[in-house]
This record gives sequence, C-alpha cells and structure tokens, in this order.
Amino acid sequence: MPPPMVPHGMCLKVVNDRNMKGGMGSETNPLKFMDQDYNFIQNYCLKTNQRFVDEFFPPDPHSIGDGLLEPDDMARVEWIRPTVLYPNLAEFIVKTVSRFDYAQGNVGNCWFLASVGALTFQDKLLHKVVPDGQSFSHNYTGLFHFRFWRFGNWYDVVIDDKLPTVGRQLIFVKSKTFNEFWPALLEKAYAKVCGSYADMHNGRVSEALLDFTGGVHMHYELKTAPSDLWEIMYRAYQSEVIMGCETPPGKEKQLPNGIVLGHAYTVTNVYQVMSGRNPVKLVRLFNPWGDSEWKGDWSDKSPLWNTVSNEEHKQLIVNENGEFWMSMNDFLRTFDNMDICCTSPDFLEGKSACRWISKYHHGSWVSGSSDGGCMNYEDSFCKNPQFWLRINDFDKGCEQGQNNVLVTLIQKPDKRHRRRAAHHGIGFYVFAIPPEMRSEGKFGSSFFHGRKPVVTSRPFQDARQVMKFFRLEPGEYLIVPSTYHPNKSGEFILSILYKNEIHIQKDTERMEKKFLVDLLGESEVHYTEEVDERSKTKALFRQYSDQYKVVDAEKLQRLLHENLLGGHKNTEGFGLDSCRSIIAMSDFNVTGRLHGPEFIRLWNRILTYKNIFYSMDSSNDDVLSFNELQNALEKTGLHLNEDILNLMFVRYGGATEQISLEGFICLVMRLNCMARIFQRLCENGKITLDESEWIGLTMYS
Repeated sequence: MPPPMVPHGMCLKVVNDRNMKGGMGSETNPLKFMDQDYNFIQNYCLKTNQRFVDEFFPPDPHSIGDGLLEPDDMARVEWIRPTVLYPNLAEFIVKTVSRFDYAQGNVGNCWFLASVGALTFQDKLLHKVVPDGQSFSHNYTGLFHFRFWRFGNWYDVVIDDKLPTVGRQLIFVKSKTFNEFWPALLEKAYAKVCGSYADMHNGRVSEALLDFTGGVHMHYELKTAPSDLWEIMYRAYQSEVIMGCETPPGKEKQLPNGIVLGHAYTVTNVYQVMSGRNPVKLVRLFNPWGDSEWKGDWSDKSPLWNTVSNEEHKQLIVNENGEFWMSMNDFLRTFDNMDICCTSPDFLEGKSACRWISKYHHGSWVSGSSDGGCMNYEDSFCKNPQFWLRINDFDKGCEQGQNNVLVTLIQKPDKRHRRRAAHHGIGFYVFAIPPEMRSEGKFGSSFFHGRKPVVTSRPFQDARQVMKFFRLEPGEYLIVPSTYHPNKSGEFILSILYKNEIHIQKDTERMEKKFLVDLLGESEVHYTEEVDERSKTKALFRQYSDQYKVVDAEKLQRLLHENLLGGHKNTEGFGLDSCRSIIAMSDFNVTGRLHGPEFIRLWNRILTYKNIFYSMDSSNDDVLSFNELQNALEKTGLHLNEDILNLMFVRYGGATEQISLEGFICLVMRLNCMARIFQRLCENGKITLDESEWIGLTMYS
C-alpha cells in the first residue's frame, strides 16, 4: 500500500502543537507513529485479503542494524511469521502474561526486558502498552500494534509479525512457551521506535520504565540512598508502580555470588519476614535471562528460610527461574542504582491525604540564542530558557516530609535512531527570586552574577534525563535548564511535581500579548529624506529601470549589490530569489515589477533597515548576534516573543549563527509583511483562508 504523506518541518511542528492542544498524544488518544493508522491498515488488508508488510520497518538487515550479527549469521536470517513457524498453533498470549514467559536473546537489551518484567505486574499499565483484541485467528492480517510514551506523547506503533530467525529459531527475545509470541512482537515494536534491534543494545532500565508509564520517574543511587528507601519501595509495590535496578557498570559477566555485572533486573516484590524473633526486610528480584540467580543469604537454597514459619516459607519461596530474594542490606551493597516509575507519586505520602500535582513544559536550546551553557559561562548563562515557579502556602496535610518538589529534565533525541542521537551533558538550577525582583521578563547576567542557586541537579550528566527530589518553601523561584557547554542545541521537557498547587510560566509567557509579533505603532519607521536624497533616489530609479520605467528582480539585485553592499565584508549578497521576494512584498499591483513610487518606498525602507543594522552592530563585524538582532528588530518597530525570535534566528542565521545585512533586510520585510497580513485579516485571533488565498499569500511574498 502507498506510504502516507508525512508532514515535515514547520508544518509538522504546527500539526504536533495543535494535536497536543487538542488532547492528542495522551494515553487515551495516542499519536500515530510514522503516521501509520492501525485501523485504516487493518481494514485495508481485510478488504484486499493481504498480509501486512511494514514499509517503515521492513523485514531486511536495516531493521536488525549494524554490528549486532556476524555477516554469516546476517546472511542466514529469515523473516518468518508465527503462523508459518507454527501453523494453527501460534498464540499471541497463552493463558496470561507473565515475567516467566520469555528469556533474553542475542541483543543486549536486558534493560528493556527487565522493564517488561515489571510491566507484567500491573494489569492497567500492561493493557495500555499491549492493547487487547490481538490474535493470530480473528481478523488476522499480520498486523499488530503497541503503545509507548516517547518524550511527552503516547504513540500507537504498528508492526507486521515477520520475525527474524536463523534455522527457524527466533534470534532475539525467546518465548519459553514455544507458540507464544507477545514478547517477540512487543520487542519488535520497541525496536522500530528505537530505529532497529541494534539500537536497543545497551541502555538504562529507566528508559523503558518511563516509556511504559509516561509518568513520574524517581532515581536512587544506592550508595547514597535515603534511610527509608525500603519503606518507599514497600509503599510503591502496593501501588500502580513498576521498579527496576542495575548492578555496577562493567562488562556483562556473572560474579561468584550469582549476580551479573553491568545488568538490569526487575524488582518484583518487597516484603518483611520474621526470622525467629527478628524482622528482616527483603527484596525480590528477577533476572531477564531467566536464570543466573543470587547465591547468598535468602537465596532459593539459603538455610535462613528455615528460620521463618512454614506458611511464609511456602508463600515466598521461588523456583530456579531467574527470580530470587535477598535482604535489603545485601541489595544496597550489591546493586548500583534503582528506578521507580509510576503515573503518580502519591504513594510517597503514606497515609497522608496530600496529592502530587504535575506540570510539563516543552522547550529548546537554540544555537546562538538560548544555548548559554552552565554557570561556568557567566556571560552566556542568562541566555538559557527561564521558568518562573510560584509555590503557594502549604496545606496542613502536606507539611510532613522533607521533600516537596520533584524536577525532571528530559532531552529529546535529535535523530530517530537511538544510538545516533547526540546526548549533551544536561542539568538545571533553581534560584530564589527576591520580592523586589519579581518583575516581568527575562533576567539578564546581572541577576546571576554572584548569586548561588538554592538547588542544582549536579553533576551534569550525559544522559536522556536528570532528576532531583528536594524541598522548597513558599515563594517564587527561577528554574534554568541548561547544557553543560554553550552552543549545544536541542529540545527538552521540563517536568515539575509538587505536593500542592503551583504556578509555572516560561519567561516569554509572563507578558500577555495580543499578537506574537507586536507592530509598535500604526506606521513603519520611515527613512528621513532630505531634498537632495530624494533626487538621488529618483535618479537611482531612472538608472536601473528599463524602457517601461519599472525595476525587475534582476535589476534590483544589481542595484543592491552596487549601491548597498559595495565594500562591505561578511556578505554573500542578495540572491535572485530574495530579490523576487522583496519585490513581491513591495509590489502593490502584483506585476512582479516595481514602478517609481513603489521603488522609492522600498528604497527608503531598505536605507532605514541598513542604518538600524549598523547602529545595532556593536561589535562592528558587519553581522548581528542574537542579542544585537533582538535590539535591531525592536528598533524597526517589531517586538517578538522569544520562541518566534529563536525561529527567525535559525531560519536566517544559517550555519554562521549570525545575521548579515541582506539577511536582516529580508527578515524584517517578510516578518513585517506576514504580521500585517495576519493582523489585517484576523478575527478573534484567527484567520480563515481558502486554498487559493493561502497559496497566493504564502507563495507570492
């Protein structure tokens, strides 16, 4: 079937923003990954009696990826449907879903499979990720779908059921029940999201835990864990929570005590037993290999089980299946870190009636404008995005406990393939804002000079996300997310959870404006002409106009190069297409040429913008930096919010991250033109155009 038309660029951004505002991307209304519609494809295949083959994740070596299989093994790979492997016997799920259904295959994705093991404990979350009604019998078309949370949105991911095999044996995750295939299909869907099976090789258990819940993530380094961590884990186990943990980093190998180094495990139970008269806090863990268990105290064959009652022993003992118990003390000594993911952290409050409230903000570090780096870079740090946080007085029921704020910073990937995504070192700072400084707008470098943050997420980490759990008193605060080094562009999500109602705004949202682009005053800034200058302008028109007394794009290009740019460095000149665009924005009669009055008006505007450009070029290098551009635009009568300003800087700054004179003139003219069109045609903040009007306005400008 033909591939769908996928929007791109600015159109895709507009579509995504509208979808989010309209509720799309939620767990009940997920976005369609790669724009593939499960219901449409299913109906199409049923009507045409076809078996689905996924063009976006095809059954070929590209979907396996590089470096995972030896060339000889890759040459032997066959992609086979379960219904061909086991005709009339293949089942999506046999009886129920369990952590004991599968074992890891030939890709190092224990982090993913440990998270799958945790997912099997929570039916509500499981049905969110693995939609009901899928089988190899009723309405079977070779099409399956799964749902994952990815960087702020839920996605419905469709796949075909062709699985990679060698010698008719599955290469990757293997089912312990020969004819059960939900683990292999779930793994394939996640591989598609990551880019390939090879892109799943190596990772952190927190990634998949978060992608299965779309909720709150809490990370604990066990060497510095809070004293009440077992109590936190115990309450978490009683709630809609999934947990995973990791052993210290290193080459994946089994230690003498049975634990595997550099490996991820699932936390499957938290329980306290009476050993004689002494209470012992235990943790039950699951190895996604399906074997290789702990051999120390409270392991399957430990004599310590003889010290508990027969009833508890029968209830808690596990078989040789990769699952085992160990004491909390051994857990803290043996493992490196653990993660808790949930839809809400209310379990932290115990019996308290207090409820946590979450807020999410999407933002970006734009190269040259809002990528200021960490506080080590004093001059540029203030360029980073700034978020204002106001914390109200505490409710009496929420006063207990030391921590009341959880901040998470997630950086979005710049590429689809997980292994190719460039992760920057990221972190955030929290500053208290004194009452006398609670004004509108964005703080400059003077605010941060000599001022210490009340909280930091340090150390900066080259990771998908960083988080910090801390306490703030009522008041106003500034949160500044940043990369470690400046000039590192990227997008991020800032998540803030608090025990009470909070108010958070990005700096650009604090000033309510009717329009994103404010045209200051009713008329543009005009170039003041003396009489002799007016004569020179008319003479210039006569010199470059043709026999019909008009100036076309070719003549305007030559005029600008000879009379405006002559002698200036750092300039590439006005391209012919730019000159056509300038004429289109100045041509009242839509002829593609300028008559005398139109040319004089345009030339005056160009000289005005030239004067502003050089008056704002404080560095005298014939280009404008981001701050110089902001000042120059305001001088022309345009006031932009930061999001639009960042967009314009990316569009007209190019690889140099600086704006030339010709770029500045084209930017100001187009921005002025489009803003005036919108404000002239809008009603109640919106404009309505038919297709012909839309194409005319956007293409002839």
